[in-house]
Amino acid sequence: MTELAPAATPTIMLVAGEPSGDALGGQLIEGLKQLTGGNVRVIGVGGPMMRAGGLQSLYPLDDTSVMGLREVVPRIPRILARVRQAADFAAKMKPDITVTIDSPDFTHRVARAIRRKAPDLKLVSYVAPQVWASRADRAKKMATYFDHVLCLLPFEVPFFADAGLKATFVGHPVVERAPVAGLGATFRAKYGIGADERILVLLPGSRLNEIRFLWPVFREAITLAEARVGKLRVVVPTVANVAARVKALAAVWEHPTVIVEDTREKFAAFEAADVALAASGTVSTELALSATPMVIGYKVGRLTAAIARRYIRVPFVTLVNLILNRRAIPELIQEDCTPEKLSAELIQLITNPSARVAQVTASAEAVKALGLGDEKPSLRAARAILAVMREPKTKKGATPDGAAP
Repeated sequence: MTELAPAATPTIMLVAGEPSGDALGGQLIEGLKQLTGGNVRVIGVGGPMMRAGGLQSLYPLDDTSVMGLREVVPRIPRILARVRQAADFAAKMKPDITVTIDSPDFTHRVARAIRRKAPDLKLVSYVAPQVWASRADRAKKMATYFDHVLCLLPFEVPFFADAGLKATFVGHPVVERAPVAGLGATFRAKYGIGADERILVLLPGSRLNEIRFLWPVFREAITLAEARVGKLRVVVPTVANVAARVKALAAVWEHPTVIVEDTREKFAAFEAADVALAASGTVSTELALSATPMVIGYKVGRLTAAIARRYIRVPFVTLVNLILNRRAIPELIQEDCTPEKLSAELIQLITNPSARVAQVTASAEAVKALGLGDEKPSLRAARAILAVMREPKTKKGATPDGAAP
């Protein structure tokens, strides 16, 4: 299905800031190729999934994939240098359109820098920041430097429309990662895990600071749960930028673990698992797609948490819970993220079949609302980007350097 006439090859710049954005960018590149019959040039910043689609990244994502004040502050000079590098590259290359992907604290700085250096370039935000959850004024500020925003959730569009920024609901790309059924048994056989053995999938995050906060707590929670339910086979899916740290921690943990880095093996582990203990993030939706019962935990530094609490206005952090507007998935955040509370929720899911069924049923309802079963969200996003690329440019005002996104 080719939708763009092959007269001239468009140049599209993509900028991701961390692994979750790289995954979205990889899917987006495939959508752009499908709609243009491969007649598209992609440049910018990404990780392994975007590079697999043909992008040559300006720099590695490790430089910008950080979160929390304690972690960000030492990296500020490098992060700002990468902002300038990406903006200078856009001004030099003059792409037909630039798309920043997720990670708004970083990518929006890039967008504002591009707007100052090259005011005539078109800018699109893919994955709207959660203005409905915190910092509602962000939508109005975004309208001064973005031309369009692509929303993953249908109720996000009015927030941006009210701020004067065009927005399109494209669906959540995570639904495209719905796993192929039948991988679980093969996974068990490959790693010598018996059908009667319980598997716990451990997902302590995709950033180093997440692992620093969560690994010790999650590890102790597993120990407490095992004291009640017996031995668990622990599988740890991880990503390239934190794999070395995960392997080092697993090596000194007196518990046999299986570590996998391949995406297909990750979903195979999800299918094989009896339960998951995971950091808050996109992976919770991936687990919902896999019908894997889960417990979500998350912790950040105290100062980061104190600042966040001044702005956050929603009762949940897990997407399934937000969509359903109820606590279908146990989520234990900050002070509640303790080994004792996490283990209690794990024990409940392992020993109570009705709790497992209730969670899996709720997860199925939520992922359907995200677009499962409809046209691929990345294809919708690609189509919207190509449409904005063809539209006349609307003049935007530049924002001062360093302004908050």
